[in-house]
Amino acid sequence: MDCELAVVGGGPAGLTAALLAARHGRSVIVLDPLGSGGALLNQERIEGFPGFPEAVPGYELGPRLQEQAMEAGAALELGEATRIESRTGDWALLTDSHELVAGAVVVATGTRPRELGVPGEDRLKGRGLSHCASCDGPLYRGKVVAVYGDGDHALVEALELVRHDVRVMLLTPERALGGQDTYRRRIAESGQIEVRHGTVLEEILGDGEVDGVRVRDLASGESSTVPVEGLFAYAGRVPNTHLLEGLVVLDDDGSVPADAWMRTELPGLFAAGDMRAGAVGQAIAAAGDGATAAIAAHRYLADRAR
Repeated sequence: MDCELAVVGGGPAGLTAALLAARHGRSVIVLDPLGSGGALLNQERIEGFPGFPEAVPGYELGPRLQEQAMEAGAALELGEATRIESRTGDWALLTDSHELVAGAVVVATGTRPRELGVPGEDRLKGRGLSHCASCDGPLYRGKVVAVYGDGDHALVEALELVRHDVRVMLLTPERALGGQDTYRRRIAESGQIEVRHGTVLEEILGDGEVDGVRVRDLASGESSTVPVEGLFAYAGRVPNTHLLEGLVVLDDDGSVPADAWMRTELPGLFAAGDMRAGAVGQAIAAAGDGATAAIAAHRYLADRAR
Protein backbone atom coordinates (compact mmCIF):
# COMPACT_ATOMS: atom_id res chain seq x y z
CA MET A 1 0.00 0.00 0.00
CA ASP A 2 1.45 3.38 -1.06
CA CYS A 3 -0.42 5.45 1.54
CA GLU A 4 -3.23 5.26 4.03
CA LEU A 5 -5.29 8.03 2.40
CA ALA A 6 -5.29 9.19 -1.20
CA VAL A 7 -6.90 12.54 -1.97
CA VAL A 8 -7.99 13.18 -5.55
CA GLY A 9 -8.14 16.92 -6.16
CA GLY A 10 -6.02 19.88 -5.08
CA GLY A 11 -8.72 22.44 -4.38
CA PRO A 12 -9.82 23.67 -0.94
CA ALA A 13 -11.69 20.44 -0.17
CA GLY A 14 -8.84 18.16 -1.18
CA LEU A 15 -6.05 20.16 0.43
CA THR A 16 -7.97 20.62 3.68
CA ALA A 17 -8.66 16.88 3.77
CA ALA A 18 -4.95 16.23 3.27
CA LEU A 19 -4.04 18.71 6.01
CA LEU A 20 -6.38 17.26 8.62
CA ALA A 21 -5.58 13.64 7.79
CA ALA A 22 -1.83 14.33 8.01
CA ARG A 23 -2.30 16.09 11.34
CA HIS A 24 -4.03 12.92 12.56
CA GLY A 25 -0.88 10.98 11.70
CA ARG A 26 -2.05 9.43 8.44
CA SER A 27 0.20 9.02 5.42
CA VAL A 28 -1.46 11.07 2.69
CA ILE A 29 -0.87 11.56 -1.02
CA VAL A 30 -2.70 14.31 -2.94
CA LEU A 31 -3.13 13.54 -6.63
CA ASP A 32 -3.87 16.54 -8.86
CA PRO A 33 -2.58 17.95 -12.19
CA LEU A 34 -1.90 21.34 -10.52
CA GLY A 35 -2.04 20.64 -6.80
CA SER A 36 -2.18 24.21 -5.59
CA GLY A 37 -5.78 25.26 -5.42
CA GLY A 38 -7.78 23.85 -8.31
CA ALA A 39 -10.40 26.29 -9.58
CA LEU A 40 -9.31 28.81 -6.93
CA LEU A 41 -6.40 29.76 -9.17
CA ASN A 42 -8.77 31.53 -11.58
CA GLN A 43 -10.45 33.67 -8.91
CA GLU A 44 -9.06 37.15 -8.33
CA ARG A 45 -10.95 37.75 -5.08
CA ILE A 46 -12.35 35.22 -2.60
CA GLU A 47 -14.49 36.90 0.02
CA GLY A 48 -15.92 35.44 3.20
CA PHE A 49 -13.06 33.01 3.80
CA PRO A 50 -12.17 33.13 7.54
CA GLY A 51 -8.90 34.84 8.32
CA PHE A 52 -8.97 37.09 5.24
CA PRO A 53 -11.26 40.06 6.03
CA GLU A 54 -9.97 42.01 3.02
CA ALA A 55 -10.52 39.07 0.62
CA VAL A 56 -7.72 36.96 -0.82
CA PRO A 57 -6.79 36.08 -4.42
CA GLY A 58 -7.30 32.43 -5.24
CA TYR A 59 -3.79 32.20 -6.64
CA GLU A 60 -2.52 33.09 -3.14
CA LEU A 61 -4.96 31.03 -1.10
CA GLY A 62 -4.42 27.85 -3.12
CA PRO A 63 -0.63 27.70 -2.67
CA ARG A 64 -1.03 28.59 1.04
CA LEU A 65 -3.37 25.63 1.50
CA GLN A 66 -0.95 23.39 -0.35
CA GLU A 67 2.02 24.57 1.72
CA GLN A 68 0.14 24.03 4.97
CA ALA A 69 -0.89 20.50 3.96
CA MET A 70 2.67 19.63 2.90
CA GLU A 71 4.14 21.02 6.11
CA ALA A 72 1.75 18.76 8.05
CA GLY A 73 3.21 15.76 6.23
CA ALA A 74 1.03 15.23 3.16
CA ALA A 75 2.76 14.50 -0.14
CA LEU A 76 1.78 15.97 -3.50
CA GLU A 77 1.87 13.99 -6.70
CA LEU A 78 1.28 15.89 -9.92
CA GLY A 79 -0.92 13.77 -12.12
CA GLU A 80 -4.50 12.97 -13.01
CA ALA A 81 -6.43 9.92 -11.87
CA THR A 82 -8.08 8.13 -14.78
CA ARG A 83 -9.78 5.33 -12.86
CA ILE A 84 -10.59 4.20 -9.31
CA GLU A 85 -10.90 0.50 -8.49
CA SER A 86 -11.74 -1.43 -5.32
CA ARG A 87 -8.96 -3.89 -4.40
CA THR A 88 -9.91 -6.32 -1.60
CA GLY A 89 -10.47 -3.64 1.01
CA ASP A 90 -8.06 -1.10 -0.46
CA TRP A 91 -8.42 1.32 -3.34
CA ALA A 92 -6.33 1.60 -6.49
CA LEU A 93 -6.01 4.90 -8.35
CA LEU A 94 -4.81 4.52 -11.91
CA THR A 95 -3.03 7.35 -13.73
CA ASP A 96 -1.47 7.56 -17.17
CA SER A 97 1.87 6.47 -15.73
CA HIS A 98 1.31 4.26 -12.68
CA GLU A 99 -0.99 2.89 -10.01
CA LEU A 100 -1.46 4.26 -6.48
CA VAL A 101 -2.92 2.04 -3.74
CA ALA A 102 -4.51 3.50 -0.60
CA GLY A 103 -6.58 2.31 2.32
CA ALA A 104 -9.16 5.06 1.79
CA VAL A 105 -9.87 7.73 -0.80
CA VAL A 106 -11.31 11.23 -0.63
CA VAL A 107 -12.54 12.37 -4.04
CA ALA A 108 -12.66 16.17 -4.27
CA THR A 109 -12.53 16.86 -8.00
CA GLY A 110 -14.78 19.93 -8.05
CA THR A 111 -16.82 21.11 -11.01
CA ARG A 112 -16.44 22.62 -14.47
CA PRO A 113 -18.51 25.25 -16.32
CA ARG A 114 -21.78 23.99 -17.77
CA GLU A 115 -22.00 24.36 -21.53
CA LEU A 116 -24.61 26.78 -22.84
CA GLY A 117 -25.76 24.56 -25.69
CA VAL A 118 -26.34 27.44 -28.11
CA PRO A 119 -25.11 28.05 -31.67
CA GLY A 120 -21.69 29.66 -31.82
CA GLU A 121 -20.45 28.22 -28.51
CA ASP A 122 -18.02 25.64 -29.86
CA ARG A 123 -16.84 27.88 -32.68
CA LEU A 124 -16.06 30.88 -30.47
CA LYS A 125 -14.57 29.26 -27.36
CA GLY A 126 -11.37 31.14 -26.60
CA ARG A 127 -12.27 33.71 -29.25
CA GLY A 128 -14.26 36.06 -27.11
CA LEU A 129 -16.18 33.40 -25.16
CA SER A 130 -14.64 32.97 -21.72
CA HIS A 131 -15.41 31.59 -18.26
CA CYS A 132 -12.68 33.49 -16.38
CA ALA A 133 -12.88 37.25 -15.80
CA SER A 134 -9.60 37.43 -13.90
CA CYS A 135 -7.82 35.64 -16.76
CA ASP A 136 -9.31 37.48 -19.74
CA GLY A 137 -10.79 40.66 -18.27
CA PRO A 138 -7.69 42.81 -18.92
CA LEU A 139 -8.09 42.11 -22.66
CA TYR A 140 -11.36 44.06 -22.70
CA ARG A 141 -10.30 47.26 -20.94
CA GLY A 142 -12.53 50.10 -22.16
CA LYS A 143 -14.79 47.72 -24.08
CA VAL A 144 -18.31 46.36 -23.61
CA VAL A 145 -18.87 42.68 -22.83
CA ALA A 146 -21.81 40.54 -21.77
CA VAL A 147 -21.97 38.34 -18.69
CA TYR A 148 -24.63 35.64 -18.87
CA GLY A 149 -25.87 33.81 -15.80
CA ASP A 150 -27.07 34.27 -12.25
CA GLY A 151 -25.91 33.61 -8.71
CA ASP A 152 -22.66 34.42 -6.93
CA HIS A 153 -20.34 33.28 -9.71
CA ALA A 154 -21.85 35.51 -12.38
CA LEU A 155 -22.07 38.51 -10.05
CA VAL A 156 -18.50 38.15 -8.82
CA GLU A 157 -17.19 37.88 -12.36
CA ALA A 158 -19.17 40.94 -13.47
CA LEU A 159 -17.67 42.92 -10.60
CA GLU A 160 -14.20 41.61 -11.46
CA LEU A 161 -14.57 42.85 -15.03
CA VAL A 162 -15.45 46.32 -13.74
CA ARG A 163 -12.16 46.29 -11.82
CA HIS A 164 -10.47 46.06 -15.24
CA ASP A 165 -12.42 49.09 -16.52
CA VAL A 166 -14.77 46.95 -18.61
CA ARG A 167 -18.40 47.91 -19.21
CA VAL A 168 -20.72 44.99 -18.53
CA MET A 169 -24.13 43.97 -19.82
CA LEU A 170 -25.34 41.43 -17.24
CA LEU A 171 -27.90 39.16 -18.87
CA THR A 172 -29.94 36.86 -16.62
CA PRO A 173 -33.03 34.74 -17.28
CA GLU A 174 -34.24 35.42 -13.74
CA ARG A 175 -36.65 38.20 -12.78
CA ALA A 176 -34.38 39.16 -9.88
CA LEU A 177 -30.69 38.55 -9.32
CA GLY A 178 -29.74 35.65 -7.09
CA GLY A 179 -26.56 35.46 -5.05
CA GLN A 180 -25.37 37.18 -1.92
CA ASP A 181 -26.87 40.53 -0.96
CA THR A 182 -23.36 42.04 -0.77
CA TYR A 183 -22.76 41.31 -4.46
CA ARG A 184 -26.25 42.41 -5.55
CA ARG A 185 -25.76 45.73 -3.79
CA ARG A 186 -22.41 46.31 -5.50
CA ILE A 187 -23.97 45.48 -8.86
CA ALA A 188 -26.74 48.02 -8.25
CA GLU A 189 -24.26 50.70 -7.18
CA SER A 190 -21.91 50.19 -10.11
CA GLY A 191 -22.19 52.67 -12.93
CA GLN A 192 -20.54 50.22 -15.35
CA ILE A 193 -23.00 47.31 -15.11
CA GLU A 194 -26.36 47.24 -16.85
CA VAL A 195 -28.67 44.38 -15.84
CA ARG A 196 -31.22 42.90 -18.20
CA HIS A 197 -33.59 40.56 -16.38
CA GLY A 198 -35.72 37.86 -18.00
CA THR A 199 -33.26 37.44 -20.87
CA VAL A 200 -32.30 34.12 -22.44
CA LEU A 201 -29.20 33.67 -24.57
CA GLU A 202 -30.05 32.13 -27.95
CA GLU A 203 -26.86 32.46 -30.01
CA ILE A 204 -23.29 33.75 -29.82
CA LEU A 205 -22.46 35.84 -32.86
CA GLY A 206 -19.20 36.57 -34.62
CA ASP A 207 -17.02 35.67 -37.56
CA GLY A 208 -13.78 34.50 -35.97
CA GLU A 209 -14.42 36.28 -32.66
CA VAL A 210 -17.43 37.36 -30.60
CA ASP A 211 -19.06 40.58 -31.80
CA GLY A 212 -22.53 40.14 -30.32
CA VAL A 213 -25.18 37.86 -28.84
CA ARG A 214 -28.74 37.12 -29.85
CA VAL A 215 -31.10 37.09 -26.87
CA ARG A 216 -34.82 36.58 -26.27
CA ASP A 217 -36.92 38.60 -23.85
CA LEU A 218 -39.02 36.15 -21.81
CA ALA A 219 -41.80 38.66 -21.20
CA SER A 220 -42.37 39.71 -24.81
CA GLY A 221 -40.95 36.67 -26.58
CA GLU A 222 -39.03 38.95 -28.92
CA SER A 223 -35.45 38.30 -29.98
CA SER A 224 -32.83 40.98 -30.47
CA THR A 225 -29.10 41.35 -31.09
CA VAL A 226 -26.84 42.90 -28.46
CA PRO A 227 -23.46 44.09 -29.79
CA VAL A 228 -20.63 43.15 -27.39
CA GLU A 229 -16.94 42.40 -27.83
CA GLY A 230 -16.87 39.41 -25.51
CA LEU A 231 -19.08 37.01 -23.56
CA PHE A 232 -18.39 35.61 -20.09
CA ALA A 233 -20.77 32.70 -19.50
CA TYR A 234 -21.78 31.30 -16.12
CA ALA A 235 -24.70 28.98 -16.76
CA GLY A 236 -24.00 26.76 -13.79
CA ARG A 237 -21.47 24.08 -12.97
CA VAL A 238 -21.16 20.38 -13.81
CA PRO A 239 -19.64 18.03 -11.21
CA ASN A 240 -16.42 16.27 -12.23
CA THR A 241 -17.56 12.80 -11.22
CA HIS A 242 -16.52 10.67 -14.20
CA LEU A 243 -14.12 8.74 -11.93
CA LEU A 244 -17.06 7.47 -9.89
CA GLU A 245 -19.35 6.46 -12.75
CA GLY A 246 -20.12 2.78 -12.35
CA LEU A 247 -18.81 2.74 -8.78
CA VAL A 248 -21.59 4.62 -6.98
CA VAL A 249 -25.05 5.83 -7.91
CA LEU A 250 -24.94 9.50 -8.92
CA ASP A 251 -27.72 12.08 -8.67
CA ASP A 252 -29.59 13.22 -11.76
CA ASP A 253 -27.16 16.12 -12.15
CA GLY A 254 -24.14 13.85 -11.76
CA SER A 255 -23.30 14.81 -8.17
CA VAL A 256 -22.16 12.22 -5.62
CA PRO A 257 -24.52 11.49 -2.72
CA ALA A 258 -22.74 11.42 0.64
CA ASP A 259 -23.83 11.48 4.26
CA ALA A 260 -22.95 14.07 6.91
CA TRP A 261 -19.51 12.46 7.27
CA MET A 262 -18.88 12.67 3.51
CA ARG A 263 -19.18 8.87 3.24
CA THR A 264 -20.42 7.46 -0.05
CA GLU A 265 -22.24 4.15 -0.32
CA LEU A 266 -18.89 2.31 -0.51
CA PRO A 267 -16.76 1.85 2.64
CA GLY A 268 -13.53 3.82 2.48
CA LEU A 269 -14.67 6.07 -0.36
CA PHE A 270 -15.48 9.68 0.58
CA ALA A 271 -16.69 12.66 -1.47
CA ALA A 272 -16.03 16.29 -0.54
CA GLY A 273 -16.47 19.74 -2.04
CA ASP A 274 -18.47 21.04 -4.96
CA MET A 275 -18.93 17.65 -6.65
CA ARG A 276 -20.83 16.35 -3.63
CA ALA A 277 -24.63 16.36 -3.78
CA GLY A 278 -26.01 19.34 -1.86
CA ALA A 279 -22.76 21.34 -1.95
CA VAL A 280 -23.20 25.11 -1.81
CA GLY A 281 -20.35 25.97 -4.17
CA GLN A 282 -18.22 28.15 -1.89
CA ALA A 283 -14.57 27.73 -0.94
CA ILE A 284 -15.19 27.84 2.79
CA ALA A 285 -17.88 25.15 2.55
CA ALA A 286 -15.58 22.98 0.42
CA ALA A 287 -12.84 23.30 3.03
CA GLY A 288 -15.32 22.24 5.72
CA ASP A 289 -16.25 19.19 3.64
CA GLY A 290 -12.57 18.30 3.36
CA ALA A 291 -12.01 18.53 7.11
CA THR A 292 -15.03 16.35 7.81
CA ALA A 293 -13.97 13.78 5.21
CA ALA A 294 -10.47 13.60 6.67
CA ILE A 295 -11.71 12.89 10.18
CA ALA A 296 -14.18 10.31 8.87
CA ALA A 297 -11.43 8.62 6.84
CA HIS A 298 -9.12 8.61 9.88
CA ARG A 299 -11.79 6.88 11.96
CA TYR A 300 -12.52 4.42 9.15
CA LEU A 301 -8.86 3.45 8.92
CA ALA A 302 -8.61 3.12 12.70
CA ASP A 303 -11.66 0.86 12.87
CA ARG A 304 -10.34 -1.30 10.04
CA ALA A 305 -7.02 -1.77 11.83
CA ARG A 306 -8.68 -3.12 14.98
